[in-house]
Amino acid sequence: MSENRAAIAGSLLEWFEQHGRHDLPWQTDRTAYRVWLSEILLQQTQVATVMPYYYRFLDSFPSIRSLADANIDAVLQHWQGLGYYAR
Repeated sequence: MSENRAAIAGSLLEWFEQHGRHDLPWQTDRTAYRVWLSEILLQQTQVATVMPYYYRFLDSFPSIRSLADANIDAVLQHWQGLGYYAR
């Protein structure tokens, strides 16, 4: 069973190398915070829609500490328009 998993994982990684996107901002300037933020923003939302929100969010909250210290209303205001800011 683990050989099958390894084969599937290898096939997926090979496909991604050939066909995946490699120029997204959270891929080129990779930090745990940026990847985490992108994962949340991309839930049921297309990449093209997320991009301006991602940049605005990082401008206002460039680190997990700045996000943690931020006023909740300011954070929620940044979610508006994505369709799930009430989560």
